[in-house]
Amino acid sequence: METIEVFRENGIVTVTMSRPAKKNAANGTMWDELRDTFKEIANNADDRGMILTGAGGEFCSGADLSDGGARRANTHALASMRNITDVAMSLARIPQPTIAKVRGVAVGAGCNMALMCDLVVCSDTARFAEIFAKRGLSLDFGGTWVLPRRIGLHKAKELALFGDIISAQEAERIGLVNHVEQDAELDAFVDNWAAKLAAGPPIALAQSKRMLNNAMNVTLEQALEDEGAAQALNFGTKDTAEAMAAFLEKRVPRFNGR
Repeated sequence: METIEVFRENGIVTVTMSRPAKKNAANGTMWDELRDTFKEIANNADDRGMILTGAGGEFCSGADLSDGGARRANTHALASMRNITDVAMSLARIPQPTIAKVRGVAVGAGCNMALMCDLVVCSDTARFAEIFAKRGLSLDFGGTWVLPRRIGLHKAKELALFGDIISAQEAERIGLVNHVEQDAELDAFVDNWAAKLAAGPPIALAQSKRMLNNAMNVTLEQALEDEGAAQALNFGTKDTAEAMAAFLEKRVPRFNGR
């Protein structure tokens, strides 16, 4: 691949956007490679979790507008944007837990790419912005969906309508990110979280992730029904039997996703 690097170790796949000279701005090739990689991870039972990050001390500065952004040659802009939609949906559909590890800038589509991950951990020098308005654009890459779910509607409007850059500390204060670490400690912190997720029960974690993502779209009755169905599925797995046995034997369970 030309624009991303994929590394697998101990059940964790790390996807690194790698166009450091452009602060990892996404061109057409990167969008294609991210989409294909996200889809491949979703169907790889050996991948127990994903870390999404950027090379060169930056996360992602959004779409590469100098390269046309999402626009493809001889293609209507609306058709081109469907490719961005496909990338965003491919990320959202990954059943395994996902962590965005953010250094440097995460702006525009890059900001929303981080927010589409289940967890966001950043360095203390990271910066975030829904910068679209300052480029004469409206939100994309799922920003209108994920932003109010992260921080509430009114705060989401503030970030979207002004497009200002905010610090890591402000991002943590308003709930945009889960945790801020000093830059030197960021890798170790994320690796620890990823290892814990990789050691968890894959089927149960995927069920919880799916239901939480649907939480604002269902009634309480529907949520309870869904929880019951998910638990019935879990009780039929070897992982739940292993968890019960490990509890009685006072040992750490070993989950294998079956």
